[in-house]
Amino acid sequence: MLTTVGRLARHEARLFASLALWLARRTQGTTGGRAFGYTRGQGAMMAGLVFVCVVETVGVSVMLRDMPTAHDVLLVVDVYSVLFVVGLHAACVVRPHVLTGDALRVRYGAHVDLRIPLEAIAAVHRRTRMTHEPADDVLDLAVGSQTSVELELAEPVTHRSFLGRPRRVRVVRLHADDPGGLVRALTPA
Repeated sequence: MLTTVGRLARHEARLFASLALWLARRTQGTTGGRAFGYTRGQGAMMAGLVFVCVVETVGVSVMLRDMPTAHDVLLVVDVYSVLFVVGLHAACVVRPHVLTGDALRVRYGAHVDLRIPLEAIAAVHRRTRMTHEPADDVLDLAVGSQTSVELELAEPVTHRSFLGRPRRVRVVRLHADDPGGLVRALTPA
């Protein structure tokens, strides 16, 4: 059983591994399946966030130019923050949803990877939602506050939260760049 610190360290390692995969234009875990991306809706927001982080890095660097120790410490923290934000986006790019012959792997970045057996999917709908009320048995994986595909499960599956707490879900709402394609691919299954 991983501790909280261990889970956070594993997440950080996945983010930086994702940066390497993104630079190499590779994906993770898509061999033998059909990949469905979901990052199109967040690219502009992530680019804006990276821009703000870079501006903040330059601003803090200028403000602390007369305090070398504080300057160096905060420069390291700021550069790490920029890499972290880029890593968050890279993790989403290199870890798409994957449909195989027996399961759908629903993913979001480096912290959600839920395997749903195809026989557990009772219904699939192309349904765009912009608001998501919290519910005990619903997993919402919104991108840009939007989901576009809803999976109703015949039997609940166990989703583990970021810190490892198990939760049984019967409905999974996710975003896909091509929701129609994902729904069509799941319908014959």
